[in-house]
Amino acid sequence: MPDDFDYCETLVREADKDRFVATLFAPAPRRRALHALYGFNVELSRVRELAREAMPGEIRLQWWRDILGGTRTGEAGPVASALTATIIRYGLPIAFLDDMIEARSFDLYDDPMGSLAELEAYADKTSSALMRLAARILNEGKEPDLDKAARHAGIAHALAGLLATFPAHAARRQLYVPLDVMQRHGARAEDAFAGTATAGLKAALAEIREIARAHLAQVPVAAIPPALIPAFLPAALVAPMLKRLERNAGDPFAPAPLPQWRRQWLLWRAARNPRRIAGY
Repeated sequence: MPDDFDYCETLVREADKDRFVATLFAPAPRRRALHALYGFNVELSRVRELAREAMPGEIRLQWWRDILGGTRTGEAGPVASALTATIIRYGLPIAFLDDMIEARSFDLYDDPMGSLAELEAYADKTSSALMRLAARILNEGKEPDLDKAARHAGIAHALAGLLATFPAHAARRQLYVPLDVMQRHGARAEDAFAGTATAGLKAALAEIREIARAHLAQVPVAAIPPALIPAFLPAALVAPMLKRLERNAGDPFAPAPLPQWRRQWLLWRAARNPRRIAGY
């Protein structure tokens, strides 16, 4: 009979194929815990779509805080139950999970990202935290000394993902391109919301691509133990995503996703040669 972890596996396979494929390169005994962690991330990332308004979204995020804090009683649901078991089994730091919830609160509103520092902090608390936690699971609950690798790989991965979803975010008047970067190039938020590809907007997006590349270049792949590589595999998609976005830079409002078959091939190549995680 399917259990809570089976539910998480199905959820991640359907909603986060990249990380699902990455778990296939992890030891089988660790995959269920990774599915629980990534299932939690899926739940957080789609709160805005499911809640549709900020207040119901905040209530859902508070529900997760209560679950993690142990103050929520009654039926928790399959993802929460599997995550709770994983936290206990691997000693996952609640602070990282709380940071993920806090950062996702930004997604519920249409306020623009104020600065590059804020954007990097958002990426660190979401994508980087996920890599830190996945690495801990793969390391049998011991905290690996991989903060630099997780920080840079996670930020690079988050920035590439936000750039790829820029058209969708702009269509709903949500802006992750920081205002200080926009202002530096004379770009305006209203141009993005109106679908006007000004020279300033293209320059601002180009700067974010370069920042993502700079973070990727700082990932010390050689310092990552082979057993922990699956936690960092999603970063192998960053360089190809940035190249594809650059080729389509003339029309930043046209979606330019990497085909799923290619994403799976890139993850497979990186699993065989981890240097590809950092774009080599």
